Amino acid sequence: MNVNRIQLSGKEILEKNFKTAMRGYNQEEVDEFLDTIIQDYEAFQQEIERLEQENERLRKHSDQTRTRTQAPNHQVNYDILKRLSNLEKAVFGKNVADSQ
Repeated sequence: MNVNRIQLSGKEILEKNFKTAMRGYNQEEVDEFLDTIIQDYEAFQQEIERLEQENERLRKHSDQTRTRTQAPNHQVNYDILKRLSNLEKAVFGKNVADSQ
């Protein structure tokens, strides 16, 4: 959700005054409905903040995991290649492995 698209805050809804007319709406009913809307806005805002924090935490965790796995991975690849070379020497003989 783009925060810039939000037009009203809970406080603005709470402080909104409507003009009354001769055959207008029931003011108590309107106030109750607006109270429900304010509660929803506050719940949505809390959920947005919670999700943003979780998103940031996951990004940091992902970055840390990526950093940790990249460096040792090269060492593992080198070890595998060395073992493969030794296996080739054992199976095919030293001359075949050295000619590659």
